[in-house]
Amino acid sequence: MLRECDINEISDGKRYCANDMVKLGCNDCRGCHSCCEGMEDTIVLDPYDIYRLTRNLDLDFQILMQERIALHVEEGLILPHLAMSELTGACSFLNEEGRCSIHAHRPGICRLFPLGRIYENGGFSYFLQVNECVRESRTKEKVKNWIDTPRLREYEAFILKWHNYIKEMQSFLKDKADAKDWNMLHLQMFYILPYESEDFYLEFEERLVDMKRRMSV
Repeated sequence: MLRECDINEISDGKRYCANDMVKLGCNDCRGCHSCCEGMEDTIVLDPYDIYRLTRNLDLDFQILMQERIALHVEEGLILPHLAMSELTGACSFLNEEGRCSIHAHRPGICRLFPLGRIYENGGFSYFLQVNECVRESRTKEKVKNWIDTPRLREYEAFILKWHNYIKEMQSFLKDKADAKDWNMLHLQMFYILPYESEDFYLEFEERLVDMKRRMSV
């Protein structure tokens, strides 16, 4: 979820990389799930999130759309996000014990929290959101261990490419009479069409090249 704000007001003023130690550990969130409530449409899902969910839950995108995820529009571009329960306002994947039922394959934004990403100078770094997590006492954890994602360098490269594509697509869709058709193509290409390859990053790159070719015609 992109936000326009003063980074110094929401962070400790530092930038972190994957090998840095940051106060993130919270004893596995014992007895707490505050960050899983009232998030509305802010847990935006990227293609790798959907790849992980569909493969590990053995469900396709359309099935997830029935009650687990929803769609919203950000600057003209349709994006999926985790759905919140209409009864409790909590994440639809939160179980009766208040624990994440998809923790092993949770989305990237959930893996980051309470970290965030700041995009600048053609790349991005991590920052600690100091006002988000209600836990006051936390232990130091290495960022890459906290994110807990294999092939982290490739994942980070994907995140940057996806961020740049989103910004490019949002700009591309401005004043487009056929913006709806482009949005449907965007959803089909990056979310609905299953990723058949074991190498997500390779297949994503092929789809990204194809999409940009279509945009340039």
